[in-house]
Amino acid sequence: MKEGRRLKSLSPFATIIPYIMVERSDSQNTITDSFDVSGAEKLVRQLRTEGYDSIGILHIILAAYVRAISQRPGVNRFIRGQKIYARNGIVINMAVKRKMSLDGVETTVKLKCEPSDTLIDIYHKFNKLFEDTVTVEDSQNGTDIAAAIIGHIPGLIKKWVIWFLKLLDYFGFLPSSVLAVSPFHGSMFITSMASLNIPPIRHHLYNFGNVPVFIAFGAKRAELVLNEDGSVSKRRVVDFVANLDERICDGYYYASTLKMFKKYLISPDALLEPPEEVINDVR
Repeated sequence: MKEGRRLKSLSPFATIIPYIMVERSDSQNTITDSFDVSGAEKLVRQLRTEGYDSIGILHIILAAYVRAISQRPGVNRFIRGQKIYARNGIVINMAVKRKMSLDGVETTVKLKCEPSDTLIDIYHKFNKLFEDTVTVEDSQNGTDIAAAIIGHIPGLIKKWVIWFLKLLDYFGFLPSSVLAVSPFHGSMFITSMASLNIPPIRHHLYNFGNVPVFIAFGAKRAELVLNEDGSVSKRRVVDFVANLDERICDGYYYASTLKMFKKYLISPDALLEPPEEVINDVR
């Protein structure tokens, strides 16, 4: 399998679930949470003085999720043909606007990471990807080109082409060239509402492809907190919503992963160093 290896040691119940909940829309759960951004803002200010001029909260969110996968690889699984696979590598998809306007063109970028990546590794990888595919005027990445080709196919033939692509995807026969540009294949899809200054959207998962997690985060906002001594203090938080494919791992595993993800968001300094150990998924 191009994208991963089939897991054969899972419990019988886990292997049956994808046959009961066939579509990803059947099996998506949603959780809403927030995190205190004071630690992230402090680290951002520090790193900007060290020369990382464009580093921001988004880089920390990406690095925190990659680090969580390095310790909880089960969330990096995917469903293919009603069977569960462990993904090779980490691929994060993100939709971005080339220009922040009503008529601005949207494109999708695919960030390829390693479980051992640090925050600085991800900063460099993401910024290079963004510069190559978004900031260059009139540039087109592979996703744009593929969408343009399919978009020019007449309607009835286009419907057949999409059906045929879904058939190939079900059996794992999609060409590597298609997988490399598809925004529907990857470890996670993330979208930022911060630049729009609105709360995070509760986004659905796509039935086509195999992305098992969709995370949306919103703009920073002030929140009043009641302290143990009865006093009230103000803090700045960021809300996020995660849509999860429950077929790839159980609720306890997801909860453990999200707690770890949030821990790194609140205290991101640990992301400056690689993990002490990268944990591999089961066989």
